[in-house]
Amino acid sequence: MVDNKRKRGRKPKNQALETPDLQPTTTATATTSSQATEDVVVRRNLRRYSRAKTAEKAPRIEANGGNSAHNLAVDAEVAPVWAVDRAVLAMDAVVKVFCVHTEPNFSLPWQRKRQYSSSSSGFVIADRRVLTNAHSVEHYTQVKLKKRGSDTKYVATVLAIGTECDIAMLTVDDDEFWEGMSPVEFGNLPALQDAVTVVGYPIGGDTISVTSGVVSRLEVLSYVHGSTELLGLQIDAAINAGNSGGPAFNDKGSCVGIAFQSLKHDDAENIGYVIPTPVILHFIQDYEKNGGYTGFPILGVEWQKMENPDLRMSMGMKADQKGVRIRRIDPTVPEFKFLKPSDIILSFDGVDIANDGTVPFRLGERIGFSYLVSQKYTGDMAAVKVLRNSEPHKFDIMLGTHRKLIPVHNKGKPPSYYIIAGFVFTTVSVPYLRSEYGKDYGYDAPVKLLVKLLHELPQSPDEQIVVVSQVLVADVNIGYEDIVNTQVYAFNGQPVKNLKSLASM
Repeated sequence: MVDNKRKRGRKPKNQALETPDLQPTTTATATTSSQATEDVVVRRNLRRYSRAKTAEKAPRIEANGGNSAHNLAVDAEVAPVWAVDRAVLAMDAVVKVFCVHTEPNFSLPWQRKRQYSSSSSGFVIADRRVLTNAHSVEHYTQVKLKKRGSDTKYVATVLAIGTECDIAMLTVDDDEFWEGMSPVEFGNLPALQDAVTVVGYPIGGDTISVTSGVVSRLEVLSYVHGSTELLGLQIDAAINAGNSGGPAFNDKGSCVGIAFQSLKHDDAENIGYVIPTPVILHFIQDYEKNGGYTGFPILGVEWQKMENPDLRMSMGMKADQKGVRIRRIDPTVPEFKFLKPSDIILSFDGVDIANDGTVPFRLGERIGFSYLVSQKYTGDMAAVKVLRNSEPHKFDIMLGTHRKLIPVHNKGKPPSYYIIAGFVFTTVSVPYLRSEYGKDYGYDAPVKLLVKLLHELPQSPDEQIVVVSQVLVADVNIGYEDIVNTQVYAFNGQPVKNLKSLASM
């Protein structure tokens, strides 16, 4: 949740990718007063910390030859010291992130929009690094960090931005920033009804804010910023503008997630979402393994459920066989060489897939089998068992990242364009559609472009949708000035594959 502050009193337009329900940014007022909450929490922790320190200084009798009963009593009293100490240190590891953004102008691709500022949250992890949300530093020009209780802002360097998982990694070169900073420790994936505490710097104040809740749901959910589906936690703690990038702690002071979006709907209240530790650790290990972020792999197939008994019979499935049917396959992915339409995927890496596309997750829980794919890394091998013509087949497939015909993000790069005789040629992307038709582009954009966005697959890795975005009026193009957002299919009878091929022609 980024708290956007526009210079000169102007409200920034269409800053973040949104859907009508899930929002990575929101202007709702924080339900917890940050200053009052911080004072209460700090005083309570200091009282606990003082009592714990007193107990820690109490004389202790050694086990060999000592009074074991007294030793056990002292140990029981001292045990909470580390939990309190850890909670205080964990809160001190939360930082405020200040970012100046300069977005590309997709309607006028040779320009950039006016810069604007935002604030969000982040936290320190091992090896002098800081985690926050990707949408908190999207199209960044400058990023600064401020520690709790400090009046100094330190310039940060962006190491990696994970668009799909909405996580970014930063660092600070100034040694002064790291003095007294202890990294947070990551905990295990929480269970339902486990208590969580979200810490950050939401709108409504400049000091740290703490909100508490419980885990109410655990499932594969839609990440609004990256338009991907990954494992996510639903909590009932308030997540407001500015909370983005802040950690969610369990009752032991360990980080179990990153706050990143909330549900805004008339029929829903206090529904927030947290990126869980498996996704966070995948992002960190991917960066450490490859020296940069490579993304989450995906099985590039469209599938349908096999819950209909007549459909299972027609596909030659036995009574004890379960799986999902492949409808079509992306021609640009490695599995296109092995899998075929109407294949039944029976298992992935030895885990059987049910007829509704779920796999066992934890005791009494099931989750979409795409979770198994997202646990892999780009370039990893996976064993896929399929049923083809009533015969089982097993393939070892190398997993790759998925590329959409109309990309959801330009990943920080300015849009490509080509101008000749006043005709402005560019490529279609979701940011381009949003720039041309607003956040309701799903209703206002041309139907032909929306069909390609939702249903069409690329036929080659470098295929692009090229359009004439506008015609700059000149004597040479009289009569063509009304052409707007029209796809270019061919030039002199030659098919247009992408913008580069059109420019060369």
